[in-house]
This record gives sequence, structure tokens and C-alpha cells, in this order.
Amino acid sequence: MPPETSLVRRARKIDRVLAETYPDARSELDFTNAFEMLVVTVLSAQTTDRRVNAVSPALFAAYPDASAMASAEREKLEQIIQPTGFFRAKTESLLKLSQALVERYDGQVPATLDDLVTLPGVGRKTANVVLGNAFGLPGITVDTHFGRLARRFGWTEQTDAVKVEHEVGALFPKKDWTMLSHHLIWHGRRVCHARNPACGACTVARWCPSYGEGPTDPVQAAKLVRTEGRA
Repeated sequence: MPPETSLVRRARKIDRVLAETYPDARSELDFTNAFEMLVVTVLSAQTTDRRVNAVSPALFAAYPDASAMASAEREKLEQIIQPTGFFRAKTESLLKLSQALVERYDGQVPATLDDLVTLPGVGRKTANVVLGNAFGLPGITVDTHFGRLARRFGWTEQTDAVKVEHEVGALFPKKDWTMLSHHLIWHGRRVCHARNPACGACTVARWCPSYGEGPTDPVQAAKLVRTEGRA
């Protein structure tokens, strides 16, 4: 691994170029408040953002807040979120989550990592998504894309999400954490795929120690690029 200072410089250069590559980078889940952000993030497990976005208007029309969702009829809730998959387990999570919000936090989503991770079905990844996107508080979201790219870029060798979060976080100013997460996730969904990354079409290829894992020919690589996130 290169000396710490050169690792930091290279990491921050990659993030700056990714910021220029994806000026519109943001959460690809639709939400209007912290409760909606929390719910759609829970629903996004093992499915696509597009599927979650397709069910969320009906979901929040029926259950606009934690109090309404806490008293939802299980079968009706299951029916609405069924297209997202694993809908019985997700329904259970949403009911328990909403009840906990009502009982412990007066129906409001707490704005600290320590409080968020006490909620049923909420781990650090979900908590950091909510902190960064709903509250504007710095958080690193280590999903499969983020972890894969952080290892390919040589920022960490860890596979444990919490260790990845801490090691990568140490390379960047805290204020950059949320957008860093968006940049890596967008790049992972569009270019740096798990299988067959589009190396020849990658804007940060010159700083990437894993360059060559996928096709380096620009024409061949361009065919692998997706113009949007997961369908």
C-alpha cells in the first residue's frame, strides 16, 4: 500500500473526478422527509430503487407517518410493498420500526447514529443513508458497490462494512462523506460493475490500481456502461 499521504491524495483526486463525472449524484430513492427516507431504505434491501420508487406513492398515501404505519393492517401493507420482494419480512420490519418510533421517539425519526441503529431492521448502512440524505449529517454508506470500489481503489482491504467505513472515512474530510458515498455508488452502478467493469470507459482509470480487471478497449468498454442506476 502506498504511503499514507499519497493514498489520501489519490483517494481525494478520484472523488473529485467522480464528482465532475456525476454532478447529479444523489440518492436514487424518492423521499420527501426523514420517515419516508427510512422506510424506502429498508424496502430497498435486495431489490432495485426503481421498484421501491414505484410503490412508494401508494405506500405513503396510505401511511404518511409512523403513527399511521404502526397501526397498519398487515395484509394491506404486504399487498402494497409486494413488488419489492421479501414483502412479509419487510412488512414485519416496517410495523416494528414504526411502532418503535411512536413508542420511543414520539413518531419522529431520531437524528443520531446511536439512536437509529436501535430501531428494528436498521443497521449502520441504513442509518448513514438517513443521516446523510434526510438530515444533512455526514455518513458513509457502505453498500456492495461502495465496498467493492473502495477495495478496487486500494483504499481498504477490509470486507467488514464497519471497518471499511472507518478506514475510508479516515481518508476524507467528514463533510465529504455523504457525497463520496453517492459518487462511488453511482460509479459502481454505471461503470465499475462487479463483473466486467468498464475500465476503458472509466474517468478515474489512471488512478485505479485495479485497472484492467475489465475490458480496457474504449469501444468495448463503452458497451458495458449503463446510463442510469439499477433498473
